[in-house]
Amino acid sequence: MSKLQERIILGIDPGTNVLGYGIISCKGKNDIDLVVLGIIELKKYGDHYLKLKAIYERVQQLVDQYLPDDVAIEAPFFGKNVQSMLKLGRAQGVAMAAALSRSVPIFEYAPKKIKMAITGQGNASKEQVAAMLQNILKTKDFGVKTLDATDGLAAAVCHFYQQQNYVSNGKANSWSAFVKNNPDRVK
Repeated sequence: MSKLQERIILGIDPGTNVLGYGIISCKGKNDIDLVVLGIIELKKYGDHYLKLKAIYERVQQLVDQYLPDDVAIEAPFFGKNVQSMLKLGRAQGVAMAAALSRSVPIFEYAPKKIKMAITGQGNASKEQVAAMLQNILKTKDFGVKTLDATDGLAAAVCHFYQQQNYVSNGKANSWSAFVKNNPDRVK
């Protein structure tokens, strides 16, 4: 990536009740700015198919409005409830289809990989991820009350770091190594 070239990344945390998203603007190796952070509230739709339609339409609107270069999406993880996982997979697929309908490339990341990229710890809590994102983006308050939005933002930042080869270069395999190797990201 050219140091002067701006890239826009849309990150999505798919959900069947709440879908979180975050959009960042990136320039060079260290310059990341928050563009927008939000959620798609889906609880108001009683029918699962109406939820999927709402996801598709809103993700298309986000793509049309912000023109992302890439979409980073959190992969569903296997839980105990197979039906929940199937519904989550559908939500993810519909979000992906909405971006693909606008020819935006999709990049999928496992939840542990996203947490590792942001905090240096694959088992970090949602609160720890949100706190690290505040530090990375140099903001005190995201203006949202749900961690689903910051999870979507984390997917976008993870993708940026993967493109920059920050964490995946093997230099940070523990929290202390991460702090040592990334003093500009941790205060």
